[in-house]
Amino acid sequence: MPAEPFVVVGGDAAGLSAASKFARADTDRDVVVFEKGRWVSYAHCGTPYFVKGEVEKLTDMLSLSPEAAADRGIDLRREHEIVAVDTDERVVTVDGPEGTFEQPYGDLLVATGARALREPMDGIDLDGAFTLHGLDDAAAIRSFLTDPDEASVADLGGGGFVDEARAARFGAMDPPESVAIVGGGFVGVEMAEAFTAHGLDVHLFQRSGHVLKSFGDAVGERVEKHLEGHGVTLHLGASVERLRGDGAGRVEAVVCEGDELAVDAAMVGIGLRPNSALVGDAVDLGETGAIAVDDYGRTSVERVYAAGDCAEIDHVVTGEPTWNTLGLPANRAGRAIGQTVAGDPEPIGAVADTSVVKAFDLECGRAGVTDLDEARDAGFDPVSETITAGSRSGYYPGSAETTVTLVADRDTGRLLGGTILGADRAAVRIDTVATALASELTVAEVERLDLGYAPPFSPVWDPILTAAKVLRGSL
Repeated sequence: MPAEPFVVVGGDAAGLSAASKFARADTDRDVVVFEKGRWVSYAHCGTPYFVKGEVEKLTDMLSLSPEAAADRGIDLRREHEIVAVDTDERVVTVDGPEGTFEQPYGDLLVATGARALREPMDGIDLDGAFTLHGLDDAAAIRSFLTDPDEASVADLGGGGFVDEARAARFGAMDPPESVAIVGGGFVGVEMAEAFTAHGLDVHLFQRSGHVLKSFGDAVGERVEKHLEGHGVTLHLGASVERLRGDGAGRVEAVVCEGDELAVDAAMVGIGLRPNSALVGDAVDLGETGAIAVDDYGRTSVERVYAAGDCAEIDHVVTGEPTWNTLGLPANRAGRAIGQTVAGDPEPIGAVADTSVVKAFDLECGRAGVTDLDEARDAGFDPVSETITAGSRSGYYPGSAETTVTLVADRDTGRLLGGTILGADRAAVRIDTVATALASELTVAEVERLDLGYAPPFSPVWDPILTAAKVLRGSL
């Protein structure tokens, strides 16, 4: 009798990476992937650039098509939702197009992702109010921004996956002239650029004092000036209470601390939450609210794994579990779990929370622990220094100011984190910091790194090396 299949809940980064690796490694067992939606294996991070128009078609953001998954030996079942998990009997209950049925499993991977936070934002269900968490959201927003005489579902390049009714409904509406963006994180900053490209009057509301809070004040202040220079009106330290609609149920104003600003669209990007409820009563959750896992992605229940946006993962600096919602850790963890289930254990790795974002032509990057209070809470005695240097040799055309902040532990000299911003290939330089963090290098060791140099690419002392040299002096 053949062994029960490896069942995966969720057909995106972690889920299909695990299924692909398992299918290649263990051909004697089936792998079944259940995805409740139509879209699988797509690039969440590309959606603002699809809305802007830089990415032409939705299908351009697909990493693995259903046909390619079938070619790999994966039994992929879209529009099948797992509604219950019995970890004692090792059975999942599936609600599909042809009814409800039970599917036994030998091993189970929960890769249910995260969801955009909508509550407690009153008015989020009004026409013209959006979150951006998926390709159908991106299709609806771009349709809404297109003149009804020019809007066409076919032009979206949905490949038969897109919610055509939703896109067509918004495409039939008069496009907005102004928009309120609620939240100044990644999505808020990227969508400010996208809306500006469509000629909208853009207002960005941020509850804290600066945008891109996780990048620190130095980055936030520079980005704010850059956004304002591109016509974005900022409302900092402003808490949006609700969205108000007109008599027809369309966004008409944003209400902020009792004052109203007339707008005819809203983009709400106030955060994400892990989709851990499916197995939340059966497995242990971490302090973040995501599913707690060990170094191999195993939950507290035997033969049940979790990965991606619904699961925790360890931080390379603190050694503690954290919650990371980016694509690389999800793909990497899924691939490792697929190999582990196939019989060759592979750790899922840790994260430095490395992230990059673009605000028009200004690039920002961060990695590690950069908030001094957070570093102290983790048991470190942090020291921080900020420098500004050229991105290339001063005599070579194209050099731009590059600002680097590095944080280290005074007692050990260990590098704890860093941020960078600039207009000339600044973001990719954060990879040097991320590598140093994973290797637990001291600031002195970072200063001695033999980084590449040639006038078109870097000054003799790369900005990262210069920052390390200055920080070492402070230590």
